[in-house]
Amino acid sequence: MTPPQWINCDIRYLDLSVLGKFTVIMADPPWDIHMELPYGTMKDEEMRNMRIKDLSDDGLFFLWVTGRAMELGRELLRLWGYKRVDEIIWVKTNQLQRLIRTGRTGHWLNHGKEHCLVGIKGNPTNLNRGLDCDVLVAEVRDTSHKPDEIYGIIERLSPGSRKLELFGRMHNVQVKYFW
Repeated sequence: MTPPQWINCDIRYLDLSVLGKFTVIMADPPWDIHMELPYGTMKDEEMRNMRIKDLSDDGLFFLWVTGRAMELGRELLRLWGYKRVDEIIWVKTNQLQRLIRTGRTGHWLNHGKEHCLVGIKGNPTNLNRGLDCDVLVAEVRDTSHKPDEIYGIIERLSPGSRKLELFGRMHNVQVKYFW
């Protein structure tokens, strides 16, 4: 295993095949959720056209989705060669560990949670099933800063495997585990 590395680029123009193959991929795409964000977003069609299927033959995919992108996320998993097998829910709390009641996303209701779709491709080996719960309760931090607990869940599920995080931001850099 090589030490964790990262590439800062516009992923739409990166030849993903140069990265090799991975057992686990996690992605937090810059969904166009029709609100102002501190980073650029991608159109749905741009995500459909990404060559994600080239990154894995057998493995797991963890795809963070917003409410608007729930169905699109399921479609993308299929397009990229994965079958949705599970889902993790992140219940968002504030600094006092109380549920967020005034989330910034959502058109009909304020969202106090996020979903991470879990897909499987091929027949990955060395998976540990049933170790963790499908609900995370964690504090909200910066925009798009996911809970650190997700990295531990993924490592326990597929220990020592080659992993990739797509669309990560600098606050996502994980030297401790594998990213």
